[in-house]
Parts: sequence; structure tokens; C-alpha cells
Amino acid sequence: MTDRNAASSGPHIPVLLKPLLEAVAPVSGRWLDGTFGAGGYTRGLLAAGADHVTGVDRDPLAFDLAKPWIDDFAGRITLQAGVFSRMDEYASDLDGVVLDLGVSSMQLDLAERGFSFMKEGPLDMRMSQDGPSAADLVAELTEVQLADIIFNFGEERASRRIAKAIVRERAVAPITTTLQLAEIVASCLPRPKPNQSHPATRTFQALRIAVNAEYEELYEGLLAAERALKPGGLLAVVTFHSVEDRMVKRFFQHRAGKTGRANRWAPELDEQPAQFELVTRKAVGPDDDELAQNPRSRSARLRVGRRTDAAPAPISGKELGMPQLKETR
Repeated sequence: MTDRNAASSGPHIPVLLKPLLEAVAPVSGRWLDGTFGAGGYTRGLLAAGADHVTGVDRDPLAFDLAKPWIDDFAGRITLQAGVFSRMDEYASDLDGVVLDLGVSSMQLDLAERGFSFMKEGPLDMRMSQDGPSAADLVAELTEVQLADIIFNFGEERASRRIAKAIVRERAVAPITTTLQLAEIVASCLPRPKPNQSHPATRTFQALRIAVNAEYEELYEGLLAAERALKPGGLLAVVTFHSVEDRMVKRFFQHRAGKTGRANRWAPELDEQPAQFELVTRKAVGPDDDELAQNPRSRSARLRVGRRTDAAPAPISGKELGMPQLKETR
């Protein structure tokens, strides 16, 4: 599973906060935290010098958890219920945007939210607590559709085997809980070796991404950030798995105005104006101290770009490597 904050015990600690603040220093002006969660990035930005942060989250629980401390920053935080793909409707001429992708610890650790395959709970996975749940997808999608989601969104090689088992088991009894689904998935795969991830990891990731339309949200969010940032503004994105990181990497590469050929037979591309300058040439991962403090950060990768004055431009999800499903519901 991906994660946005801390280990399951102790206070929530934002992943890669220190290298992020170093990459965007000096921090000043107006920022938007598009994945507010437990508020760790927002507090880090304010402590580092931001004048104001707009915190955006689609999970209503996030703002409830902020009530005990938000008055400490009176006048410096605005909370906005919504999705970060619409951030340019909430704010403009921003000095910076932070996106911390995936599911947060507060969501993962609450069994009743249905994100964890380690805890019994309803098969839900809805970040906004609205719309179709994971149980709905498991009950309604065809075997081909399930396999397509599990393979493309979870990069699970045994997707067809797992989809077949789900369809077989749901014909016997509805699949409505997390452990019920986790057991079905585990029965399709070899027993994991020590230090290997749980067999259901990729399937749960795939369903969560499908339920919350996370790849579409990321694609639209990158474009919204491009529109919302002023020249010189910074976009910092923390990803947790290869597909997310590939999309962010390609976005920054494309927006950095790189030229060349897709292959040696293709015509040379015309130089395009750059919407971003690369601040981090390579993805930044956690150091040994952070790994020791928060093992869930091991897959986190940070990329940062600085907005130029070039006009926003269209780009397709396909160009960013966004997975395309063969079938729709």
C-alpha cells in the first residue's frame, strides 16, 4: 500500500518533508497543500516561512482532525473541501504547490475505512466517503474488467487468476470485507517469503486507485498546478509507486521543453517553450534516518519543478504514461 504520513504508531510525520523543504527553500508567500491529510506538510511550510497555505482534501475526516491545532495558525490556513485537480478554482498566483500522493496513515490505520488488508473492515476505500466503494466494484465488474484494473493499476502479474477467483467466490457469497478479499487474493499466490509484501498489496492498491480515480486526479492535478502557479512558483510531488512516479517524471520532462526524437527513425521534435525548470534532476528518496523512523517511506520519491512564464499547454494522459483500461464499466 502507498502511504502519505507516518508509521502506524506515534504522531503523523510527513514523508520526505526535510528534503522537500530544502528543495523549495526559501519558503515564502502563498502555498497550496493539495493533500492536506493530517496537516504535516501545511505545518512544515508555515514553520519554514510560508505566509499562507490553502489545505485541500476530499476526506472530511482530515479537517476534523485539524480542529485541535488549526487555531495556532489563525489567518494563515484556509481549508478547502475538494480535489486537488480543481486547485486552480480554489487559488491562483501561488508561490508553491505540494502534492503527497496515495493513501494517508490516518486512512490506512482506520479499519472502518476499508483500505487495509491487515485489518477487518468493510471493503470501502473511498477517500471522499462518497460514490461506489471497492465492494461495489468487486460485485459488479466483469472478470475481464477486474483483471484489467488489477493488472494496469496494481501491476499484478496474477491479475487474471485473481479476477477469476473473485468472480468464483462472489457467486457463492458477496465479498464485503477487507480480510475476505485478502484471503481470496492470497489463495491465488505463493506464500510470501520473509520481508516480502503481503500477497494482496497490489490488488488492494489497484482497487483503491480505481475507486478514487487516482490516476485521472493526478493527471488533471498536474495541469491544474501549472495553471495555478505564478512564474517562479514551485511544484513538489511525492509519489509512492512506479506508475505515479512515471507520470510525474514525464510531466516534468515534457514541461522542461526537452527536444529530441522518440526513436532514431522519428522526425526531430521542434523546440517547445518550457513551462517548468527542473529543480530536482532525479527523484529524491528517504535517507537512512527517515527509513529508520518511518519504514513506510521506503518507496517515496520526490520531484520538484519551478514554473516559468510560458503559457500552459495541452498534454494527454497517454503521453504521461497514464494506464489506459481496455474496458469501461
